[in-house]
Amino acid sequence: MLPGVVAGVVPALIVAGTEEAGLAWSGRTALGVALVAAGLGLLAQTIALFATVGRGTLAPWDPTERLVVHGPYRRTRNPMISGVLCVLLGEALAFGSWPLLGWFALVLAVNAVWFPLVEEPGLRRRFGDDYAAYRAAVPRWIPRLRPWRPS
Repeated sequence: MLPGVVAGVVPALIVAGTEEAGLAWSGRTALGVALVAAGLGLLAQTIALFATVGRGTLAPWDPTERLVVHGPYRRTRNPMISGVLCVLLGEALAFGSWPLLGWFALVLAVNAVWFPLVEEPGLRRRFGDDYAAYRAAVPRWIPRLRPWRPS
């Protein structure tokens, strides 16, 4: 639900309240639409992996039972947030909206603080040495060129 609010509801409210934002087809719009599509695909894949491999959801009341290190998680530790950020940047480009670009920057900043201070220590407590090995091998944001293979 949170990715839908962050990447869908809030941007819709921002666009609705911004007179200068419009969706006139251009190269910038096409790039924005492509980024939104890529981000949604990444979100769908990561959410499915949470359900099938992790046996849980991204909701704090139903967390994954297993550490998910499959698919895009083999290249970066936070592909779900990368998907959200891709959608937000695409929306900002597609609509030519500075307020949406500001929302993208705020979401990026909040997550850049949240992950190292809250999320990662929690994962270390839940998954111990498995998470420590994963964290040491897979970057937080910039994807690895080659997928990580756990030993």
